[in-house]
Amino acid sequence: MLRDKNLIPLSHQHQRALALCVRIERASPIPDADLVAWQTEVAQLFQNEVSTHFDAEERVLFPAARRFEELVPLVEELVNEHHELRTSCARAGANDMSAADLAAFARSLSTHIRKEERRLFEQLQEFMGPDQLATLGKGLGDTLRGVEQACELPSEITKLRALRG
Repeated sequence: MLRDKNLIPLSHQHQRALALCVRIERASPIPDADLVAWQTEVAQLFQNEVSTHFDAEERVLFPAARRFEELVPLVEELVNEHHELRTSCARAGANDMSAADLAAFARSLSTHIRKEERRLFEQLQEFMGPDQLATLGKGLGDTLRGVEQACELPSEITKLRALRG
């Protein structure tokens, strides 16, 4: 289903987070010497974008979704996943993750994003009319206004390479 324009800002942020997940997956197993660089990137993405993204979802998107009884269990699941992902990002900020932890984080974040995109967003677009989606989009826009977009380039260690040596 074509993404409604009112949800596109969240989808764009999802794309940037998924790109990090793909890079972590492709770099795995991450050598111990590179762990700090990867954790720094996770922590920076969380600080610059994901924390505000989660806030927008929890303050605007999820309350709108809870109005539909069919979506309440999914929203509760997503809220619990936010808590787990916040904990992982805090561990990254404290340089307290192993290579296995980073790989598990990337899998969890990727699964979470795909659940929002493929289930929550799709169903909201089916259940909500254009006016409701526009109201939702305004609320999201107000909450996301001023968020720093994750435009930092990966470090030399964390960027994808055509061939890993």
